[in-house]
Amino acid sequence: MKPDRVLGNWVLLLACMVFGMTVGGGHARTIGAGFTIQVWRPFMGWIPPHSAADWAYLFGLFQKTALYQSHPITLDQYKALFWPMFLDRCWGRLMALVFLVPFAVFLINGRLRGRRALWMGFIFGLGAFQAAYGWYMVQTGMQPGVLSPPPLWAGPHLASAMLIFFLLVWTGLTFRAPEPAPVAGAAHLRQLTTASAVLIWCTMGFGAMVATSNAITVFNTFPTMDGHWVPPGILSLHPVLLNFVQNKATVQFCHRLLATVTALTVLTTVVLGLRMKLNPALRDNFLLLAGLVALQYLLGMTTIVLGSVQLGYVHELNAVLLFATAIAARHKLRGALPRTMPNPLPVAAE
Repeated sequence: MKPDRVLGNWVLLLACMVFGMTVGGGHARTIGAGFTIQVWRPFMGWIPPHSAADWAYLFGLFQKTALYQSHPITLDQYKALFWPMFLDRCWGRLMALVFLVPFAVFLINGRLRGRRALWMGFIFGLGAFQAAYGWYMVQTGMQPGVLSPPPLWAGPHLASAMLIFFLLVWTGLTFRAPEPAPVAGAAHLRQLTTASAVLIWCTMGFGAMVATSNAITVFNTFPTMDGHWVPPGILSLHPVLLNFVQNKATVQFCHRLLATVTALTVLTTVVLGLRMKLNPALRDNFLLLAGLVALQYLLGMTTIVLGSVQLGYVHELNAVLLFATAIAARHKLRGALPRTMPNPLPVAAE
């Protein structure tokens, strides 16, 4: 397979746009705008409300949500919440266009064919499912007592978005450099970077549940949780699995534990990698990985101690950058080779 920088740059642009969706969606969640638009118009949703009747209709739907009934707001306050959510949805539609138009052109001119075309179609299908999933999550706002996207919905929503992000980054890099470059004696680094990327992804999923369950409001001390290494009541809900979704103590504890294991794994990978003779690009990748994981852990500690939702939003965005850096490092190690064993000394003949 020949390198194709045009295809690679197109797919990496889509990955950057997924990051943009994280920026917009995270901001909408942070300001409490997740339930403001209770209609889904995939094709006509580009058109914003432009009359008093349009605004009255949308505001009337929002007034049926449990969030409004719990915290009534004025129409002007509703408009302030509406626009960030509207722009986030328009960004998603723009992503679909940025995918479909070049995809059609590349199919027509023969640049994208066979398994490559099927693979990109599969990724688009995942994106369409993600959009539909997000809409059904928004509809939960109509259920009694639901004031924000439920953790059981929001956690998988972010995790699946990051799965799509991973596929786009990996595919884009592979289009640009399809043949792995050999890296002598680095097979162990390939395994460690794989573990690092998986742990980052899992930690982000629990981070989403911390944000949506409002678990940041409890145990605002570090490193212990109000003097406890394991908080009391960690398995108080029944069935037990419910604790990992709705119990604030359990969700925050799991996120802390995963974050610590992840940071130690990433730093171990970086230290072992920097002790080897690596090519400059891979070495820089490891240095960036070290800086981002240190920043991420510091942001996490500060977010907990201050109980700051806004800082938690920055923490979330940095996690995506950390994840992308880990993916890039793992991609550069596709051609990692095991250490060569020295030849045994010849045995003297008797």
